[in-house]
Amino acid sequence: MCSNYELHGTPRNVMLAFGLDEEPPMPNKANLRPTDLSLIVGVGKAALLQPWGLSVDWSKQPMINARSETLSEKPTFRGLLEHRCVVPASAYFEWRKTDDGKKLKNVISVPGLDVFGMAGLTDGERYTIITCAPAPAIAHIHNRMPVILPQAACEAWLSTASFASVAEVLTPYDGKLQFEEETPPPPLQRDLFG
Repeated sequence: MCSNYELHGTPRNVMLAFGLDEEPPMPNKANLRPTDLSLIVGVGKAALLQPWGLSVDWSKQPMINARSETLSEKPTFRGLLEHRCVVPASAYFEWRKTDDGKKLKNVISVPGLDVFGMAGLTDGERYTIITCAPAPAIAHIHNRMPVILPQAACEAWLSTASFASVAEVLTPYDGKLQFEEETPPPPLQRDLFG
């Protein structure tokens, strides 16, 4: 589940990456978490800031992710399928569970890209990020990943075409992914005789 990502790209980088006519508004911080005001690009290439996480009646927690496989089945998302957006990111974070129960943070990015797009849905006020099965290169880290859209897939996702005709882009990323696991520092050792 994607619950933390970052956007380090400049407004100009984002503008060029998504073919925007003008520089977009940017979030006031690079590391983005649920409920943070974050940048999305909507159909028609409208760039705006919205809080991350759909508000739903049946949960106090915002819906930050939506499974690609069940979008058209779930009432929460069925009405949003024609309200697609792309979420610009520079990397996202996922925690790998070790055999001894520890969680190790991994920073996952697309090498050579300052900014890439993740598929999302918006209700006009808030958005959610769509997830899918992981790409083979990162399957050992987590069993889900955000849908990362290559350029042509971004164009299709942001078009006015029906959801049925663009749903095929909701697949694991087939390009190269880079991941770096943050190793926790060793415990401090005290000198008992000093």
